[in-house]
Amino acid sequence: MAGRKINPWLKLALEFGPVLAFFVAFTRFKDAHVILGGTSYGGFILATALFIPLMIAATLVLWRLTGRIAAIQIVTLVLVIVFGGLSVWFNDERFFKMKPTMIYLLFAGVLGFGLLRGTSYLALVMEEVMPLEHAGWMILTRRLAAFFAALAVLNEVIWRTMSDQAWVNFKTFGLTAAVFVFFMAQGRLLQRYGIKDGEKDG
Repeated sequence: MAGRKINPWLKLALEFGPVLAFFVAFTRFKDAHVILGGTSYGGFILATALFIPLMIAATLVLWRLTGRIAAIQIVTLVLVIVFGGLSVWFNDERFFKMKPTMIYLLFAGVLGFGLLRGTSYLALVMEEVMPLEHAGWMILTRRLAAFFAALAVLNEVIWRTMSDQAWVNFKTFGLTAAVFVFFMAQGRLLQRYGIKDGEKDG
């Protein structure tokens, strides 16, 4: 079922607003410490505690306005709540830093499982907005599965070897830029295997 159309800038704000808020909060409070119940919480945990309810609220507002939520948004929200909640509960930032790894491994695994069955699960969720021939979907799905696996590895390398600020910069801007560049690089594939309106009707 198609969702209701909303202002694209509002949609963008709801999808990326919580991430930007996390970046701003961490940058502002990265050297701060708050004592609650005898436990000291640093800026990273404080930013994570702010991010979780903002993510929940933004997703609910998006669902309210559009009438639908994509499966990828539901999975992302669940993992944010689980791994972010574990970070806050145990006062351990490592759980939240592992969240992108889990998300991208899950996506790569699901796409890979579909490929083993000769099916593109990517086509099932994107065919209406980006019609391609079957061969095109299979190629794009293989590339995207490999891309997600590479992002999972990259996230692990960055959070384990670099500073908190470097990881936050990567999460806020690097991941978004990487996804944008990936899809821009698929232009020739989309041109070659794209289905024109007339061909689709025929």
